Amino acid sequence: MNIGLFFGSFNPVHVGHMIIANYIATHTELDKVWMVVSPHNPLKQKATLAKDHDRLHLVHLAIGENTLIQPSDVEFYLPKPSYTIDTLTHLKEKHPDKTFSLIMGGDNIATINKWKNFEKILEHKIYVYKRPNVAVGEYGNHPNVIIVDAPLLDLSATYIRDCLAQKKSIQYLVPDKVFEYIQHSNMYR
Repeated sequence: MNIGLFFGSFNPVHVGHMIIANYIATHTELDKVWMVVSPHNPLKQKATLAKDHDRLHLVHLAIGENTLIQPSDVEFYLPKPSYTIDTLTHLKEKHPDKTFSLIMGGDNIATINKWKNFEKILEHKIYVYKRPNVAVGEYGNHPNVIIVDAPLLDLSATYIRDCLAQKKSIQYLVPDKVFEYIQHSNMYR
């Protein structure tokens, strides 16, 4: 089984994330997409993150009944901060019957040389979705990099958190069940 690992803070998960996950699950050779909720990306500030299990719960809600996509909390149990190469190594040891590929945005592949052991990461297939106004850089031409034309929204979790802080609606920016949960909880308030 070929699994695509879609890493993210998902703070919160939004429709852009879900469009990408579903597109890659249905338009590539991958059998499933695992949305890996990262407790702490070493290239991002931890202070703005909602609690790990709250973000994981929102990913569960966003996925709903889609059997091609599943949430993963694997990084919750690994040393912090989370490094992709360490997670890949752990998953390959735990699931020797599976092949793991990565899913990332063009902004990430353009700066992958800043990642821990990036040369080892490039030994895996990497499905790259383009980002608005971002060049994929030299690594976009790597033989293991597959550029996909997933539909994109110019939408970010930061924008959604800003809307919430300003008491503006996020309806239709996040999946319906995520919207309902955030409306009735203290998340991002």
